[in-house]
Amino acid sequence: MKISQILNSIIIGIAAGSQPIFGYNYGARKFDRVKSALKRVLGLSIIISTIAFILFQTIPDKLISIFGSGDENYMEFACLGFRIYLLLCICNGIQIPAGIFFQAVGKSIKSALLSLSRQILFLIPALVVLGNAFGIMGVLYAGPVADGLAFVIAGILLIFEVKHLKQGSEKSQALVDDTSTDNQLDKQVVITVSREYGSGGRYIGRLIADKLGIKFYDKDFIAEVAKETGLSEEYIENNEQKRGSLAGLNNGYYFGLDNSDELFIKEAELIKKVANEESCVIIGRCADFILKDRKNVIKVFVYSDIENKIKRATKIYGLNQTKAEKEIKRIDKLRANHYKHYTEKEWSNHSNYDICINSDTLGVEKSAELICKIVEEKFVTQL
Repeated sequence: MKISQILNSIIIGIAAGSQPIFGYNYGARKFDRVKSALKRVLGLSIIISTIAFILFQTIPDKLISIFGSGDENYMEFACLGFRIYLLLCICNGIQIPAGIFFQAVGKSIKSALLSLSRQILFLIPALVVLGNAFGIMGVLYAGPVADGLAFVIAGILLIFEVKHLKQGSEKSQALVDDTSTDNQLDKQVVITVSREYGSGGRYIGRLIADKLGIKFYDKDFIAEVAKETGLSEEYIENNEQKRGSLAGLNNGYYFGLDNSDELFIKEAELIKKVANEESCVIIGRCADFILKDRKNVIKVFVYSDIENKIKRATKIYGLNQTKAEKEIKRIDKLRANHYKHYTEKEWSNHSNYDICINSDTLGVEKSAELICKIVEEKFVTQL
């Protein structure tokens, strides 16, 4: 059992390390990357579990001697346990990563089912039934029975999910392919997208950029600001566009600009720079205010009902319903404080924007199409 736990810990480490990759790309609807990452994780896990299987079947006595010793009966039974109880340890290379994968992409029910399947749903009943029927050998064979059944469940769920990812990838590509190549921007246009957390505003911005064939700016600013300020990208990502209600207390103790002010100034410079150079979509960062005096700017605000924001947050970010609601309110409050501090305006005041759209009414795809039509009517010539 100790050696089995070591094997499982290695596989869990690989799968858990891939969680941010799964979650980020799934939320960004980059399904090809999700499939690629899943393929690599499963491949590496199967290689490790296969090596373990070979060792368990060929040199169990050598492995046993690392953790214990005993007479001939002890060694004989221990080797028997290795070869029978861990007969299908290869299946762990699929079942364990599958559970963590579903957790990362917000499929909590499937993740819970896989987590409980081997140890609770299959192993305990198998131990009782086979143990009563065949004695100690039945107990040993309960291990591969539970592993095999859990593998079947994991395999079925993964097959359906991969098909879903393929369909999602084709749908996303179709949205890009539907971009009218007959449309060309007569003049430079900048679309700023402010959005409530969980409203789907970032994805709407991405779709707008893809359909109009223009650049999309969001986290690209983080790396540039890191170069300018010397602050880490992690720090910038965790602190930009967010201002706590107690942040103003620092003003009485420190002179000059704090990190938040420096971040805002540098991002404002970058926003003005990209707005001067090309047509683009810019997500958040008070871009609507920074570019407020420009006639070629369309300012968009995306909002949503709390119930639908919770659904998106649980699906995309893997939060449970209670945590999702708290996180939505927390981040929206931080964004509102940040906007108020630097613009002296109310973030959610719809009069600050040219287009305010409830993403629940049409859905994110239709909302993006509607915004594109408005942009095209103003800035695009049909050829």
